[in-house]
Amino acid sequence: MESTHQYLSEHGIRPSVQRLAVMHYLRNNRTHPTADEIFAALRKRIPTLSKTTVYNTLKLFVARGAAIYIGIDEKNARFDGHVEPHAHFRCKKCGKIIDLDVDIEKFLPERFNGKIDETYFYLKGLCEECSFTLSLPRL
Repeated sequence: MESTHQYLSEHGIRPSVQRLAVMHYLRNNRTHPTADEIFAALRKRIPTLSKTTVYNTLKLFVARGAAIYIGIDEKNARFDGHVEPHAHFRCKKCGKIIDLDVDIEKFLPERFNGKIDETYFYLKGLCEECSFTLSLPRL
């Protein structure tokens, strides 16, 4: 957890047992989890952890740039510990969210002189697995 400790410190976040656990989970589970999913995964290891602590921790991480909020899922707030610019794809059938490496600068106008602080690039459709199952003939 030493790299997680350093990562939080670099973002101006005082590492605590709970914060380290939440960030470690985010950085090692690229599933774009909800706060409830993180809470369920960590409460076995940290029985004193509360949902409020997880929610407040995620809010702090987003505010300090250590994690990002993903608004691609209309029903759930999801979070990502991978903060470098990238796109997200959400399958409309199974709900899976996938990271996509996209050169976001290619989508900017030629003469853009502004400064971008945040990017939200969402794509929706069918993932490879769901697309494949739709193309199978019915028996």
